[in-house]
Amino acid sequence: MIGIIPIERALQVAREKNLDLVLVSDNPNNPVARIMDYSKYQFEQSKREREARKNQKKTNVKEVQLKLTTEEHDFNVKARNAHRFLNNDDRVKVVIRFRGREMSYQNQGYQVMEDFAKACEGLGKIDRKPLMEGRHMVMYLAPLTDKEKKEFEARLEQANEEE
Repeated sequence: MIGIIPIERALQVAREKNLDLVLVSDNPNNPVARIMDYSKYQFEQSKREREARKNQKKTNVKEVQLKLTTEEHDFNVKARNAHRFLNNDDRVKVVIRFRGREMSYQNQGYQVMEDFAKACEGLGKIDRKPLMEGRHMVMYLAPLTDKEKKEFEARLEQANEEE
């Protein structure tokens, strides 16, 4: 903290220390500059960005397709696949395709989606409610966080104790 000094003096101090004079805030009333090694600053900044990118969590979206007429066994197989995807921290896109006259039975589609969400209750939660997109009804399930899993298990234990 040098205080308020003229630009020429700041440049002279920066040259003496073999550093750069960097404008931090270009407010016309009160510009703020800093004397630093700018190339070192850029290197450290890029290093931080690389580290942040490395620690990022990439989520994939896996798709499960159902029909209104999906039988119980097939439904359970699709639910098991969704469980596997949710355990791998992937989002699950659940799609019901309506063909022909099935379009008039959309309320049954909502019921199938609700049943599927209940089948995946302990591992995932509804990220986006079922919506019609043309002839397809789409719903997204997201994996539960560790905290949410613990809360779900606690509710299960409490429900078992009450019975």
